Amino acid sequence: MDLMEKFRQKQLTVSFEVFPPKNDAAYAPVEAAVDALAAFSPDFISVTYGAGGGTSVNTPKIAAHIENDLHIPAMAHLTCASSDKQTVRNVLTDLKARGVRNLLALRGDLPEGYVPDDAHYRYAAELVAAAKAMGGFTVGAACYPEGHVESESPEKDLEYLKQKVDCGADFLVTQMFFDNSVLYSFLYRALKKGIDVPVCAGIMPVMNSRQIARSCKLSGTTLPARLKTVVDRFADDPQSLMQAGIAYATEQIVELVANGVGGIHIYTMNRPEVAGAIMRNLSSIL
Repeated sequence: MDLMEKFRQKQLTVSFEVFPPKNDAAYAPVEAAVDALAAFSPDFISVTYGAGGGTSVNTPKIAAHIENDLHIPAMAHLTCASSDKQTVRNVLTDLKARGVRNLLALRGDLPEGYVPDDAHYRYAAELVAAAKAMGGFTVGAACYPEGHVESESPEKDLEYLKQKVDCGADFLVTQMFFDNSVLYSFLYRALKKGIDVPVCAGIMPVMNSRQIARSCKLSGTTLPARLKTVVDRFADDPQSLMQAGIAYATEQIVELVANGVGGIHIYTMNRPEVAGAIMRNLSSIL
């Protein structure tokens, strides 16, 4: 199903993100997690491409399972920095053949020793344009409420985002953020820039202190003081930290929905029990 139909039909969409296994031996547990997530009837499920495209071989397979077997719209991630243009075209052809028509177009992490050349797309905007030119895809792009970690300024980052939208990006999915005021400021500035496509707010439930510290460092995301206090307090108590992380994510979502944010995208880390706890907390609201 075309995700733009979902955005037009529903005032609020709720979606999940999963990541594929690194090898076939680990495929069954990931598929089981996806099946468990499907029981919560999300509006769509996205499947990541893996750092450097490392798990990309399983992305179309899982996305097709979601789309064709579970009958839930799937959104496949595709990065272009680690793959040449022909490889990207082959992946797009494969996705289309499998009936997966929703795509999140990303530059991805630059490989070590990366040197730009004509055989590769340099920017996500170019990948967006290529997917739209191929036809048959609804294409989303990433956005960064606190600015991309490599961007020289928030204003410059918005200029690059506008390029993605001008190249055909139909909707946006945000990087994780933990301070809702950061998102509200970003949405206001984006609208002033003429960016008026649907935006799904990316919510990451904190479940592991080291993992979240590493993720924030890589992405440039800030932990608010009150969340940092929670993480520090329960760093060595995984069950308590997970419970606190679910509570914090729940509170974030309640406020976002109350303020009219129309899309909630939960980074599940392949943990259906975490997504399920949030969905149960918000059963009436969502």
